[in-house]
Amino acid sequence: MNGGLVRLREIIGTITPSERKVASFILEHPRQLVGLSVAQLAEQSGGSQAAVIRLCKSAGFKGYQELMLKVAGDLRDESPIGGYQEIHPADSIQQIIEQVSLNTIQSIRDTVKVLNPLHVEQAIEALNRAQRLFFFGTGASHLVASDAQHKFLRINKPGFAFSDTDRQLIASSMLTPEDTVIGISYSGQTTVTTECMKIARDAGATTISITRYGSNAVSNLAMIPLYISALEDEIRSGATSSRITQLNVIDILYLGVASRSYHRSLDYLEQSRHAVQRMKG
Repeated sequence: MNGGLVRLREIIGTITPSERKVASFILEHPRQLVGLSVAQLAEQSGGSQAAVIRLCKSAGFKGYQELMLKVAGDLRDESPIGGYQEIHPADSIQQIIEQVSLNTIQSIRDTVKVLNPLHVEQAIEALNRAQRLFFFGTGASHLVASDAQHKFLRINKPGFAFSDTDRQLIASSMLTPEDTVIGISYSGQTTVTTECMKIARDAGATTISITRYGSNAVSNLAMIPLYISALEDEIRSGATSSRITQLNVIDILYLGVASRSYHRSLDYLEQSRHAVQRMKG
């Protein structure tokens, strides 16, 4: 049982100042948390007991005990890789190679901690039974949506991923309860993706989200919220590790659907491979 520190880190920018005091203390002194009562944590962090309880709810814990157990699990599972590394102007090429690669590895490891297996299973089932698939995302998230369209097409599950935002809105207005939608947005606040999810949900389509951990506009509209972790700080504008973790979740869903009809999926993959090879001569 782990993932406590990842959850706190992901939501710290969206919670109240009193909750932030408690979360910051835990993130800075995780080892001191183990064994503390709610009252003791409130006193040491400079917060209040009410803020501790609210923080547990904001982070998605069932209560303070689960928070403490998950943080304790993080301490047992500490990786030798360390935390996220920022890129600096004087870094050598070797340092950049190592820092970018280690950040990506760390993001995927942290995403594993916040992905709910039950929600993943529900998403796979929804994608498997859907008549049509739609993948909505803009900017770097559209690249992920396009990758999803390509992957699912290879196992004969045709989907749609439009780069044009007007087409995304038009497509969402044509949805039915037989369709499944994935809204992809790291921030979870992308205006067009949020609107498409709202229209899709009103139409009765199954809505799945892939966003950063925590409450946000896109995940709040999803029947099945899936979360990623990708702390990128100042290099966030490049959508680096968040894009990789989104792609990783798409791969999980794609392989999950393929495994439901394993032999048939292999046949489709072989057909598509031969079709491409014939064209290339």
